[in-house]
Amino acid sequence: MLIQNDPFRDFENLFGASRRTATPRASMPMDAYRRGDNVWVHIDMPGVSSETLDINVERSVLTVTAERTWNSEESDKPYLSERYQGTLGRQVHLGEGLDAEGIEADLHDGVLTLRIPVAEKAKPRKIEVNTGTAEEAAAIDVESAAV
Repeated sequence: MLIQNDPFRDFENLFGASRRTATPRASMPMDAYRRGDNVWVHIDMPGVSSETLDINVERSVLTVTAERTWNSEESDKPYLSERYQGTLGRQVHLGEGLDAEGIEADLHDGVLTLRIPVAEKAKPRKIEVNTGTAEEAAAIDVESAAV
C-alpha cells in the first residue's frame, strides 16, 4: 500500500561513505502503519517551520519537502555544525488502495503526521452467498447465456 521512494538514497550513501565526513546528511525518519481504515505516517521534522513545509500528491506519489535554516550573524564563530541546513525531502508511492484526496496533515512538536484514508475499494467486504435450488441456479445460467 505504501512504498518508499528515494531514488538518490543509494547514491548519497555511497558518496557519503567515500568522502568520510563527520556529519552525515540529515534525513527525515518516518514511521507508517495501518490502524483501522487509515494509514498513519509520522515524519520527524525538528526545526522545520510550517511556512516552509510543502506536501503534494501527483500521480500517486506523495512528496514532502521543507526548509530548515539557522540564521547566523556575521560575527558568529561556529565551534561545531552538525545539524543539516537546507531542503529536506521525502517521497512515498501511494498504492491504489489509498485515497489521496482525503489526506490530512498536522505538524506538532516537530513531527508531521499524515492520515491517509484507505480507499473504499480496498476495504474488506463480505460477499453474500445466494442459496437456492439447482433449478433456480440453472435458470440464472440460462438467462445469462442468452444475453
